[in-house]
Amino acid sequence: MRLLRYNNNGDFSLTEYVESGIPKYAILSHRWGAEEVTFKNLIEGTNKSKTGYSKIQFCGEQAKRNGLKHFWVDTCCIDKSNSTELQEVINSMFRWYQNAIKCYVYLPDVSRPRADSTNASNKDWESTFRKSEWFTRGWTLQELLVAALVDFFSKEAELLGNKASLERHICEKKGVPVKALRGSPLFDFGVTERMSWAANRLTTRDEDKVYSLFGIFGVFLPIIWGEGQENALRRLQEEIDKKVKGVKGTPFVPDLKFASQGNVRQEKIQRCVTSFGNSSTYRGRTGIKCYRCDNNHLLQNALCQGAHSLLLP
Repeated sequence: MRLLRYNNNGDFSLTEYVESGIPKYAILSHRWGAEEVTFKNLIEGTNKSKTGYSKIQFCGEQAKRNGLKHFWVDTCCIDKSNSTELQEVINSMFRWYQNAIKCYVYLPDVSRPRADSTNASNKDWESTFRKSEWFTRGWTLQELLVAALVDFFSKEAELLGNKASLERHICEKKGVPVKALRGSPLFDFGVTERMSWAANRLTTRDEDKVYSLFGIFGVFLPIIWGEGQENALRRLQEEIDKKVKGVKGTPFVPDLKFASQGNVRQEKIQRCVTSFGNSSTYRGRTGIKCYRCDNNHLLQNALCQGAHSLLLP
C-alpha cells in the first residue's frame, strides 16, 4: 500500500508499505472529476497544475489537523498502468477503507459558506447534500459502509458533519438501513438486501458495478475487464454459493426448520437483479441444504450470505 505524506516544504512524498508495517492513515472518498492527479503525474512532478491537486492538498491538511501523518488518495497512490497492481488494489480497497483512522468525503457539488461567514448557519446545503452525485456512485457504497469515522466536506472544505450526525439525510433516500450505517456486520443482511443497496448506483465500467460489491460480500475474485456485468454477477454469485456450501457439518437435521420463503424470495431476487443491471443471472436456488454446526457465528454468517431464514422450534 502506498501512502502520501506532507513534507516540510509543503510538497508530498509517496512511500510504499508492506501489510504488516502500514502506519495510521486517513483516506479520501470522492467522485473522480476532470484532471485528476495520477501516479505518473506525482512521480514526474507534473501534478500541481491539475485541478485534482487541490483535493490531495485538502486530504493532507485535514489529516494533519487530525494528528495523522499519512493519507491515501486513489487517483495517485495506485499505478493504474500496472494490471497486476490494479487487481490487488480492487480486492484490498474494502480493507483499506475499513482500517483507515479517518475517511474524508469531499463533495464538490455541495456548497456551504465558511464558518466565519454571516451565512454560516444557512441550511440550504442540506438539500444539495442529499442530491450529491457521491451517493449515486458504485464504489462509494463500500466506502460509506465500512469506514468507521466518516466526515463529509463541502467544496469549500467546510465540515458538514459525520456519518452519525448526517444519518437521517443519508438513509432517507439511499436505501441503506440505519443498522448497516452504524456498523452492524454486513453478514447480518441477506444477499438480496445487500444487492439492492447498489441497484441504482452507477459506475464508469459496466463490470465495476459488480466489482464494487466484492468487499461487501467478503469475496476475492480476479478482475476481467470486458467480461460484462452479467458474467461478473454470475461469478460473484458462484463465490457466494461456495461460502454457504463451505459450512462444516452433517446433512439435514430433522428437527431444524429451514425456510427459503418460496416464491416470495425468488420474486425479491428477480426484482433486485432486474433493477441492478437488467440481468437474470442471479438465479434462485432450487435445492435447500441444512447442516448441523457447532459454531453458531459461522452458521449465521453462512446462512445470511445465502439470504435464507433460519427458524428454530
